[in-house]
Amino acid sequence: MTARPNLLFLFSDQHAFQVAGCYGDSVARTPNLDALAAAGVTFDAAYCPSPICVPSRMSMLTARHPSAQDCWTNDDFLASDRPTWPHALGAAGYRPILIGRLHAMGPDQLHGYAQREVGDHSPNWGGVPRHDMGVLNETNDPHRTSVVRSGPGESVYEIKDRDVTCAAVACLDRLGAERKAGSSEPFALSVGFMLPHPPYVATRADYRLFADRVPPPRRGPPSPGSEHPWLAWWRANRGVETVDPADAQRARTAYYALTYRLDAMIGDVLAALRRNGLAENTLIVYTTDHGDQIGERGLWWKHTFYEESVRVPMILSWPGTLPAGQRRASVVNLVDLTATMLAALGAPPLPHAQGRSFLDVAKRTDATWLDETVSEYCTDEVPVWTGGMAVRQRMLRRDRWKLIYYHGYRPQLFDLATDPDELRDLASSPAHAPVLASLLERLLSDWSPEAIDTRMRGRRADKDLIGAWARRTNPTNAYFWPTRPEQNRLEQA
Repeated sequence: MTARPNLLFLFSDQHAFQVAGCYGDSVARTPNLDALAAAGVTFDAAYCPSPICVPSRMSMLTARHPSAQDCWTNDDFLASDRPTWPHALGAAGYRPILIGRLHAMGPDQLHGYAQREVGDHSPNWGGVPRHDMGVLNETNDPHRTSVVRSGPGESVYEIKDRDVTCAAVACLDRLGAERKAGSSEPFALSVGFMLPHPPYVATRADYRLFADRVPPPRRGPPSPGSEHPWLAWWRANRGVETVDPADAQRARTAYYALTYRLDAMIGDVLAALRRNGLAENTLIVYTTDHGDQIGERGLWWKHTFYEESVRVPMILSWPGTLPAGQRRASVVNLVDLTATMLAALGAPPLPHAQGRSFLDVAKRTDATWLDETVSEYCTDEVPVWTGGMAVRQRMLRRDRWKLIYYHGYRPQLFDLATDPDELRDLASSPAHAPVLASLLERLLSDWSPEAIDTRMRGRRADKDLIGAWARRTNPTNAYFWPTRPEQNRLEQA
């Protein structure tokens, strides 16, 4: 009987796909991800379910898009009775372990994991004060401050990731000892990193590796009056209509340094896997929850459907099962990755999954696949960074086309085959009217911005009450990694 495979799932936060050697960046230093890509299959058109943390992560857990489970914003709870892929693995006889970041809100801080270590740095509950980052306050959110207060120093996020790495290595050492003692039980280990999420602050040693080497953004801000009106509003609302080139360069340099440090930590985990003799018959997956604009088009953070924000790196390595050193252009999503991992490990599919397994695509270049996916971005007016504007937006990627729907605004249409940099919006082109109409019909066929508005407003009343309860009762935070403001520092570049 063939032994059941193991899973090592490496999940970072806000890693722009293009900042990696295996995705063509000659300045980035990501030797461990590059080696993983050389040993496996790299996906070049992978997308997130939402270009914001919580909804993307919760959709990855369930293989259901945000609108299918009422989980759109960073303060939405994922219902505990929504089956997740860790639930499915548990049903198949695995004991799924999570070390590090989950970023789930509410009382359920496991969502199917049987064991969790290190935990999250932010509270489980909305309505209560967030973690105090001292000198780096506001730099982890979409505020102009995050670009200005950037450069060498250290953030608590990197400190936390060191603990995550040490715990993951120790876990693999324990699993290796159990294997040497005769255990044949397969493992399913998820390792959740914070890096390279802002603050755009990296240790001086790492920062120096990239000082004066990181190029400016390839695409500058659009000329006045030419930008899509919502994007122009977003830029102005976030205070990045103009950014001092020195600030931008510091932030970009630090981001490259953070990506380098993330790669080094991944290298430590992979080394422990090999050292303990656990690499054989182990599916290794690397991806992230969304990207980062890092100054491209004069934009920062995520929140948009440009490729830098909504597209994610995705690498799968499984020696003896998946080919080595191959790439796939197939359009896939994190919800599809969820279905794929379950299929690979022989676990039952999630009952209401919208994701599709692309395991055959990873194995063979001639596998049949529908090149289509969606991503959603919906917020209410409550988060301070929304500027008091509710947003209902959705992206459809089908074959070469990308359609972006902005409720209350005109759409955008791009032909990624001839315009991979998304510089020519074809939505008003008469020649492309039939394509626009067809894509728009598909995008709205199972998604109603008006219905979402009603549902989100209903949920806001629930969340406000729970938030008021949390402020008065100060409930315990489970699987919590406490932070101190003095752990954050900023130095002169």
